[in-house]
Amino acid sequence: MDQKILSLATEKTAEKLQEFLQCLKDDELTGLLQKHAVKGKSPGALLKGIFKGSPCSEEAGSLRRLKVYKYCIQLVESGDLHREVASEITGLLMLEAHSLPGSSLVELANGFVDVVREGSLVNGKSLELLPIILTALATKKENLAYGKGELNGEEYKKQLINTLCSSRWDQQFVIQLTSMFRDVPLSIEELEFVVEKVLRLLSKLDLQEIPPLVYQLLLLSSKGSRTKVLEGIIAFFSQMDKSHNEEQCGDDLLDLVTVPSGELRHVEGTIILHIVFAIKLDRDLGRELMKHLKAGQQGDANKTICPFSIALLLSVARIQRFEEQVFDLLKTSILKSFRDLQLLHTSKFLQNLVPQKSCISTMILEVVKNSVHSWDHVTQGLVELGFILMDSYGPKKILGGKTTEASLVPSKTPSQQACRLGANILLETFKIHEMIRKEIVEQVLNRVVSKASSPISHFLDLLSNIIIYAPLVLQSCSSKVTEAFDYLSFLPLHTVQGLLKAVQPLLKVSMSMRDSLILVLRKAMFANHLDARKSAVAGFLLLLKNFKILGSLSSSQCSQSIGATQVQVDVHSRYNSVANEAFCLEILDSLRRCLGQQADVRLMLYEGFYDVLRRNSQLANSIMHTLLIQAHLLCCIQHCLAWYRNKVMPEEEEEEEGFQQDLEDMLESITIRMIKSELEDFELDKSADFSQATSVGIKNNIYALLVIGVCEVLIEYNFTIGNFSKNKFEEVLSLFKCYNRLSDILKEKAGKGKSTMVNKTVRSFLSMKFVSALLVALFRDSSQSHEESLSVLRSSNEFMRYAVNVALQKVQQLEETGQVDGPDGQNLDRIFQNLCEITRVLLWRYTSIPTSVEESGKKEKGKTISLLCLEGLQRIFHTVQQFFPSKIHQFLRALDITNEDEEEEDVNITQRATFQIRQFQRSLVNLLSCQDDDFNGKEALLLVTILSSLSKLLDPSSPQLMQMLSWTVKMCKENSLEDASFCKGLMNLLFSLHVLCKSPVSVLRDLSQDIHGQLGDLDQDIEVEKPNHFAMVNLKTAAPTVCLQVLSQAEKVLEEVDWLITKLKGHLGQETLSEEASQEVSLNQTLEKAAILQLGTLLTAFHELVQTALPSGSCVDSLLRNLSKIYTILTALVKYYLQVCRTSGGIPNRMEKLVKLSGSHLTPQCYAFISYVQNIQNESLSVAGEKKKEKTAAVTTAMARVLRETKPIPNLIFAIEQYEKFLIHLSKKSKVNLMQYMKLSTSRDFRINGDILDTALQEQETDEENERMTDQTVASEQRKDDDSQEPAKKKRKKK
Repeated sequence: MDQKILSLATEKTAEKLQEFLQCLKDDELTGLLQKHAVKGKSPGALLKGIFKGSPCSEEAGSLRRLKVYKYCIQLVESGDLHREVASEITGLLMLEAHSLPGSSLVELANGFVDVVREGSLVNGKSLELLPIILTALATKKENLAYGKGELNGEEYKKQLINTLCSSRWDQQFVIQLTSMFRDVPLSIEELEFVVEKVLRLLSKLDLQEIPPLVYQLLLLSSKGSRTKVLEGIIAFFSQMDKSHNEEQCGDDLLDLVTVPSGELRHVEGTIILHIVFAIKLDRDLGRELMKHLKAGQQGDANKTICPFSIALLLSVARIQRFEEQVFDLLKTSILKSFRDLQLLHTSKFLQNLVPQKSCISTMILEVVKNSVHSWDHVTQGLVELGFILMDSYGPKKILGGKTTEASLVPSKTPSQQACRLGANILLETFKIHEMIRKEIVEQVLNRVVSKASSPISHFLDLLSNIIIYAPLVLQSCSSKVTEAFDYLSFLPLHTVQGLLKAVQPLLKVSMSMRDSLILVLRKAMFANHLDARKSAVAGFLLLLKNFKILGSLSSSQCSQSIGATQVQVDVHSRYNSVANEAFCLEILDSLRRCLGQQADVRLMLYEGFYDVLRRNSQLANSIMHTLLIQAHLLCCIQHCLAWYRNKVMPEEEEEEEGFQQDLEDMLESITIRMIKSELEDFELDKSADFSQATSVGIKNNIYALLVIGVCEVLIEYNFTIGNFSKNKFEEVLSLFKCYNRLSDILKEKAGKGKSTMVNKTVRSFLSMKFVSALLVALFRDSSQSHEESLSVLRSSNEFMRYAVNVALQKVQQLEETGQVDGPDGQNLDRIFQNLCEITRVLLWRYTSIPTSVEESGKKEKGKTISLLCLEGLQRIFHTVQQFFPSKIHQFLRALDITNEDEEEEDVNITQRATFQIRQFQRSLVNLLSCQDDDFNGKEALLLVTILSSLSKLLDPSSPQLMQMLSWTVKMCKENSLEDASFCKGLMNLLFSLHVLCKSPVSVLRDLSQDIHGQLGDLDQDIEVEKPNHFAMVNLKTAAPTVCLQVLSQAEKVLEEVDWLITKLKGHLGQETLSEEASQEVSLNQTLEKAAILQLGTLLTAFHELVQTALPSGSCVDSLLRNLSKIYTILTALVKYYLQVCRTSGGIPNRMEKLVKLSGSHLTPQCYAFISYVQNIQNESLSVAGEKKKEKTAAVTTAMARVLRETKPIPNLIFAIEQYEKFLIHLSKKSKVNLMQYMKLSTSRDFRINGDILDTALQEQETDEENERMTDQTVASEQRKDDDSQEPAKKKRKKK
């Protein structure tokens, strides 16, 4: 039978074949097909024969074909056939599908849909046919029955796809079904429907099935819907990461069901590779990715920026076309994230509105951690990002040579945080990836060497951290480090010191590196440049400190300086003590050659000797003998001698104390001679020349500083060894008198000559440790045995003021540079201990003897001791928060003198800070209760500044902060002092506390009313009621002090509102994509309400200010700028509601009220204020014009000021007009007439005066008439004869 079909099929005509097939029953035909297919007897030929004998033009043939198709689909799906046979059958069915009638195609397609819906697919092989059937169906133009109606082929195909995507897909066939849609021609709407269906199925698949499905999705995205595909993939993995992290942080039992972390990261890595590969083939996909992530920045960045999307971006950065875009996007995202966090951190109003989201820095560091799972494609991007952040946001050099950031100060600004993030990325990447380590070290060293003129402290810190982590690993980079040593002679001194401190651990484990460094330093010792020689000294001293000799004091006996403690390798495991000793003595021998060089080089050497002694005590004899030869530098000698007496001498034999006795005798002799000498002996009396313009004056200045230094060194030495001896203290006082006489002469000469020494404090040679001990002895030592000797020093008020002044100088130096002069000047632990001691003394002195009591006694020149103590306290509180944030609790604990021995550990920082705050509050209240004549404005300002510093230590959510805010509000309401600086300080404190508790807009409104009441109205005939909310606002403080403070704070509130509106716009763009739409709507409504209420209250505040007769100057300028800003933000809000109207509906009533308020209470007053500003400026110009003959410069200055102050007026008018323009658009969209509240004004940046215009027009008409008459006369005269021309000329002359 089958042979007959095959033989008939070979004939030219198909008539006999048709007749034969009609005779066969359906079962016989299917049996033949099954027999051939199962046995593999080339069923293709049989199928061709059947199709040839079943033409679609005949109904019987068409039906036969349909039955064959159905049966063949079942055969292919059954799984009983060989792969080649199934493929052959499927191929033939595909070829013949387009010839099937529409009804047959519909039936076949419905069959497929039913199979998928019922989940009865066996192997999915037959699905290859479905795209051809759907494509063929779409080409049918005739109407096909569907339900009770009819649809054409294209519509039917759309309906089938809709039904298919609405059905439940069996998990194992999801990939095949997705692949199938690639071959189906889809409209945009159909494609989106398919993509949404597949994205919903991602969460239902096993992890290992997701990469192939994503691959199919990416192929499908070539048809369109690229953004939706990328968005869905990113959102899915963002949610996966979030769930995974929550489970890891949750209960231990959950770990049993958690997806293994490694498996998830491997899947993510594979998918990132798929996407990057797809972007390489389809640039549009890359563009859509960048567009999607950039759009996400405008709204809720956490929906688009997540660890997965960051890793994806870093991988895409390997494609050159997108590299720059990717890093620009990441840079702006990081900076925006830090700025948002800073804004949230400083505003309780925003914290209550916007939920805290995870910071982008946490996400990036998570990417670094995840990259350990074979994410090699991400690693290079991480390294580039790290260096880009450090290069872009590192410390910058500003005027004066200072840098914008000290390495010891914690990161505060967004730029500093971004730079710190870059360093953390590189350090963590270095720890995880061995392959990339060498490149990181090389790039860091390249920047240290090549960017030496710029601040590079951040790179040196990174290098130090890298070396600490793996000093042995970095031996592989020794050639690069050695190469960097060759540039030491050309680098600035601070760079050399930082670099050598960083590489110390490497020198301990690599002898070749150490030898290379010594060679370089020896060459630098005799270089032409002074800085190179100083670098050599610094390098040798650092080596002496760190290559210890066995037998030296332990680090517990002598605290190590920062940087030098960063050695974690035991040197004695590699080099014995004999080798180290020989090495150190060799270095000392090299350093002795410096003793004949310039003063700067010698000074550095002497200052370094003390630190070397403490770290390497076995070198004491060599160093002390060196100093004995060079005894003219007393400061170093006395520090080293004092340390030697305390630490080494008890352990040494007496026979080795000869040099010590010699040094002590020498210092004693110098002390006696200095006391007996007069200033004339040094040729430094009052008649001496101290001018900086002459060589004699410069020499005398240098001598004077040397004599002052010697006096200070001897004061410290004699006090230290005196052991509270009355005679020694008398010598100390005599030395101080010598110091004081010379110091007074220098001040007097500097004041007269206006030399460079004006306002330049002479550097004190006293050590911070001694200053601390001296203050304790002067003010806090109550021992009976010391009373007699200390009374000698206490009898001199000048000496006590001097001691406090030096303490103040040391604190100021620490505040500005992060270190102090003298021993332990870079040891922050020792500095902190001394700082605590000094603070306790200053605090006790100020609280025990207030300024008022001191001033009522003896009147003296300069500041009182109490005021100096208060200034010192102000600086210390600021410095401790800047340099010792982790030790705040320890610092406050040290200040609590009352219960020093009975401290409870559970007392927190807020409680301790509150105790100190109350002391200063009492002092301020007592000061304010004084008579006006006794009021000290400087002291009051210092107290307010201290209260501001201490208030930063309070927990924002604590009741203590609310109490302090209430106290500050009370002070502002009850005190009416006319001191502008005190008022400014108190207002700053008020606002800084207020923003931590709630929004200050109500306070701004009250203050604006007070300012209006005090300064009066623009219209002088109107008498303004004085509300007196705050007594602090009076005629002298209202403008400019309080007014500028109010406007500055209003500007900050406007920034917050602007930020909220931007966030609202972002939510609006993402609202339809969110699964939590109801929550989004609720959050949006809350944000809208808050923004409108803030703007409404600010409008009332500006309503008062804009009617106030403000004096010309900064207040007017600032108010005009703020008005422009509020109109710009109102315009932004109107634009937001335009978008809302396009998507959902109308505007809320509160927005309508805000527009009404702006139209009635602000815009008309703005135009009146502009006229007022122009009038007062015209008056100032006319006044200046009257004095023009006297002073031309006065006119020029007045005109320049007027030009500067009128500049904001056109900007304000433009902002108002833009606001009104978009209000018109919003009125049309919302069907609400918002313009009924706005009254258009004729006042613009140019104005037409009607009277002047009429006069000008009349003059123009008169001129035209005269000209016309003249022309007529000339024309008549020209018509006369030539003889009569002469008289005509005469007549014209008469005219």
